[in-house]
Amino acid sequence: MNDRTNQSKGIFGRAGGKNNAQSGPIVPVSPSQALKPEMAPPPPKRSRRARNQVVVFLNFILSLIIFVAIVGIGVFWYGKTEFEGAGPLDQTTDFMVREGAGLNQIASALEGQGIVTNQRIFSIGAKGVLGDDTLKAGEYEIKAGSSMQEIVELMKSGKSILHSFTVPEGQTVQQVFDRLKTDEMLQGDLPAEMPPEGALLPETYKFSRGTTRAEILEQMAKAQTRALEQVWARRAPDLPLESPEELVILASIVEKETARADERPRVAGVFINRLNRGIRLQSDPTIIYGLFGGAGKPSDRPIYKSDIDKPTPYNTYVIDRLPPTPIANPGREAMEAVANPSRTNDLYFVADGTGGHAFAETLDEHNSNVARWRRLESEREKAVAAEKDAAAKAAADKAAEDSADTQGN
Repeated sequence: MNDRTNQSKGIFGRAGGKNNAQSGPIVPVSPSQALKPEMAPPPPKRSRRARNQVVVFLNFILSLIIFVAIVGIGVFWYGKTEFEGAGPLDQTTDFMVREGAGLNQIASALEGQGIVTNQRIFSIGAKGVLGDDTLKAGEYEIKAGSSMQEIVELMKSGKSILHSFTVPEGQTVQQVFDRLKTDEMLQGDLPAEMPPEGALLPETYKFSRGTTRAEILEQMAKAQTRALEQVWARRAPDLPLESPEELVILASIVEKETARADERPRVAGVFINRLNRGIRLQSDPTIIYGLFGGAGKPSDRPIYKSDIDKPTPYNTYVIDRLPPTPIANPGREAMEAVANPSRTNDLYFVADGTGGHAFAETLDEHNSNVARWRRLESEREKAVAAEKDAAAKAAADKAAEDSADTQGN
């Protein structure tokens, strides 16, 4: 009895006793107990180091840095795409960058005109492209769809729209001033005092919007000085001219005598021959300048016979040599013609009725050419008069027909 009881206690003691569980394996005593799952071990406790506030803060900072970096990359990529992508402009337009305008002011104006979508992106991108450079003042042609980067590159280059100011050869200084006054693309006033006659080089001058009239005038004067120095340095050695100023005077007469480039050296040769022989130049344009100055002769005012003998400092039918100043602004070709004239014996020339001139070595030959020209002029005047009479007769006949039709109705 005691033995059984002890044995039974021993069996249950091994199965569920605390002491036996720690010292040996648990031996199930029934199938239901064998099927029960064992208890999972508890999770390990966090160390004090893991719970340290510094570590928590560092983890937060690292996470924040990663987040900011991701956002920054996104913003940069968006800005880069906007800066380099096609712009909103749907047609080519002109944009003016004023002198002294700042980058933010330009960007605001571009956005205001619908040329860029975001002035802030334009300003930031422009700073990266420009570096130490700047946006140049001027008027720019911006193509449709131009990106912000293309606009910055254009304004950085300074390749603004260029306008033209053209002065024909043979115009006087006063006539040049009149042209400058009426050019709407130019700004500012002209000097109160005109430069000397012949001091400006007639050419086509390129300028950007905002250029002043005084600046164009200065360009013309510098161009004339430079051209005259070059022409004078390459002149023929035996010319009867004592200075570059005398070359300009004679070139202005040649310029007014003929508009044909192929005739200028020969016309210059005639005047050079006359100067060498002490013969008066007898040039009609000098009469006109002596009478009307830089304003020029009115188109409906002919040269009268009395004008030829009228004494003025410029009338080369009266004075023996060159006039005191040029009578216009000659072009480079006229100056080159005087510097290296044709080598002929011609002393005379007269219009031939075709836009050119007939040249002669003797007075008899010249008089024959003059008579031929007068016949041509007479025939031309008769033809013009006949055309006018025919036009007047046609108009009268038409009026008579209209009157008859009106009375018939």
